[in-house]
Amino acid sequence: MPAVRNVLVVGGGAAGAAAAILLAEGGVSVDLVDAKPDVAALGSGITLQGNALRVLRELGVWDQVAAEGYAFDTLGLRAPDPAGTLLAELTDIRTGGADLPATLGMYRPALARILIDRATAAGAKIRFNTRPTGLSAGAGAVSFDDGSTGRYDLVIGADGIRSWTRRTIGIDCEPQPVGMGIWRTFTRRPPSVTRTDLCYGGPAYIAGYCPTGQDSIYAYLVEQVQDRSGLSAEEKLATMRGLAEAYHGPWDEIRESLTDPATVNYTAFESHLIDGPWHRGRVVLIGDAAHSCPPTLAQGAAQALEDASVLAELLLRHDTVTDELWQEFTARRLDRARTVVEASLQLARWLLAHERGDVPGLMGRIAHLVAEPA
Repeated sequence: MPAVRNVLVVGGGAAGAAAAILLAEGGVSVDLVDAKPDVAALGSGITLQGNALRVLRELGVWDQVAAEGYAFDTLGLRAPDPAGTLLAELTDIRTGGADLPATLGMYRPALARILIDRATAAGAKIRFNTRPTGLSAGAGAVSFDDGSTGRYDLVIGADGIRSWTRRTIGIDCEPQPVGMGIWRTFTRRPPSVTRTDLCYGGPAYIAGYCPTGQDSIYAYLVEQVQDRSGLSAEEKLATMRGLAEAYHGPWDEIRESLTDPATVNYTAFESHLIDGPWHRGRVVLIGDAAHSCPPTLAQGAAQALEDASVLAELLLRHDTVTDELWQEFTARRLDRARTVVEASLQLARWLLAHERGDVPGLMGRIAHLVAEPA
């Protein structure tokens, strides 16, 4: 018998949806609430490393993800010169196992829709436009803004980097600025783009792109963080196009396709880690609610999915929620998440300082770490 009979999941992103799927499949009654009207309405692209794909296969959605995304096994490094010269082509480690690709890019809203549909099919009861307004961590009692209430054996806070759940249970760990901002866009894929290529240097710290489907890519430019909030949509588009002028090769085609202001957005990098147990009473945090890092190693979604997988495994394997269960969860997740967060920040620090750090070595160490199941 599972350690819990009924669970509330707060947040319908990757971590929350994954936990809902696995627990509902294991016979647990699952309610999932999300403040947004539709988690699949917003976003551009997402890069999923092999260890994320391993969990998606566990969730029973790998075939759908593979059909909608774009898989590849190499990483290109290009120069910020007039030719966009290819400097190196690196073979990535298949961190999810030999039978899964090293990396897959896809449209983020498509992934969100696949996961929510799978959670619904597994039996989770999902309510959008609903947020908790009160929470007793000791009793598992929750009130909601629609006037309803509930009592749960466990509340899983998977409500993102600005987690209401984290603050409500008294964990004082807020994200801190990294010093970088990222321009993102979602546009059509030039035929020459068949993997991620990264260019370090030029007016941006990183210029990169990732194919997300047969006809689409996610492209991005990382700069020193600035207040871009005052720019109109048209000005944001012009700013991103101007920054991209320094990059060539496939960037010449990508830049020409950037014509729709609605496809461009700007976000500042932030990071945090709860350096200790992620639970309080009948509440536990996972995903971005517990840890976040700049996307310099593309491990954010992967670590969130791993959190959900490990938590569900323990809840379904143990008969009761005990200190032993929480100790095992902490032992399996905290150091691993810390290593990924610190490595992501180290890469950001090298770039900010214009320092030639051992980027391939750092990436290799993290790849070997996450190749071992969490």
